Amino acid sequence: MLALRLARGAHPLVQLRRLLVAAASAGTGFLLLCTLAYALEHPGAGAVLRLTWCLAPIAATVYFAVAVARTDPGTRPRSGLSAVGLGPTRLMVLATVSTAVACALGSMVALLFFLHLRGDVSGLPFDGAAADMLAAERPLPLAGALTLLAVVPLTASAASAFALRPRPAKANTKTTAKTKTTAETTTEATGAEPGSESGSESGSESGSAPADGAEPDAPAPPPSGLPWGVALLAAGLAVETYASGSDGGPRSGVPMPGGADGSSGGVLAGWALTALGLMLAGPGLTYLCGRLLQAVRPGALRLLAGRVLQEEARRVGRPLGVLCAVASAAYASIALYAGPRPQAGPLTALGGLLVAGCVVLTLAMAAVEARQSREETTAALLRLGAPATVLRGSAALRAGALAAVFGPLTWLVAELAALPLAR
Repeated sequence: MLALRLARGAHPLVQLRRLLVAAASAGTGFLLLCTLAYALEHPGAGAVLRLTWCLAPIAATVYFAVAVARTDPGTRPRSGLSAVGLGPTRLMVLATVSTAVACALGSMVALLFFLHLRGDVSGLPFDGAAADMLAAERPLPLAGALTLLAVVPLTASAASAFALRPRPAKANTKTTAKTKTTAETTTEATGAEPGSESGSESGSESGSAPADGAEPDAPAPPPSGLPWGVALLAAGLAVETYASGSDGGPRSGVPMPGGADGSSGGVLAGWALTALGLMLAGPGLTYLCGRLLQAVRPGALRLLAGRVLQEEARRVGRPLGVLCAVASAAYASIALYAGPRPQAGPLTALGGLLVAGCVVLTLAMAAVEARQSREETTAALLRLGAPATVLRGSAALRAGALAAVFGPLTWLVAELAALPLAR
């Protein structure tokens, strides 16, 4: 009940995020029910292969649900909540319940829409419009449908609980120290003069470090996944090239939902390795962007932008890598279906839109989370007299640096992935 009361009293933007999670869960649940309907008419391995295609929308929906749970204001610990029994563990439980409720609502909408298109629920427009495609002449197994619809809520709630599990207090202390160091370094670079009140507060908080002659804390260590990501990326492209070159006849193997013949299993395995490599390499590339921005006598803008990118490399880099993988896969799919091969059906298009939309929204949620984590730094800079134009220019510089690195990388990977498929 407490989770429902907090959800009801949340900000409209927070409610919109939860509705988007419910919409993504509804689309994924509808795809799973369509797979069940296909299995009723075509029992065998083909139904299992179609169910395999639903793993990508499921993963994208769960990824987006976790990102929304992390940015929920109700999951952030605040002073005084522990005294009333709302500690980190209780807040994690509330966020998990909210995620489960949003996903379950989407699954219920998917079931009603599926039954309506089958003709089982009458009295609404388009009643039974897709009866032939959804096996309306066969009874729908209720246990199987509920089992498939429970996949997204259970997986999303478990992933949210794992992502929001209570961390040791040492990590929070380290983050606070890094926040103070970033504010001090940027203030020195901007040359802003702190006010008397803020200057005395800053001196009382961090005046012991200069007195002791201690060096300021170094930036966050570079992510260790860049070499593995590059290796998996190269392996995925090699597997895709070999698999596409070994097909002498017409393409067959894993059929895509909606009527398309699909590609061989080797090509799909290559795509999966490529996506995993880009996801692992994303944080390392983001960290390198921050390192390059601070190279060769940086000014205030480059120093602040580079330090923020280094601190947020793990949080923002992984969604950027996933977005890069999805964009390159979309480009390769367009090259695959541009010729005389069968076009993608409606279910394939729905799955693609779900994956792309969830990835873009997850990146937006990661940016929101990064902004929330920098609230103390931003407030400290404003108190110390840093102009607001510096903060806006730093944000624009970060966006430009990431686009300059990930844009050409996406185009290169897409060209290399589409080259063997277009032959």
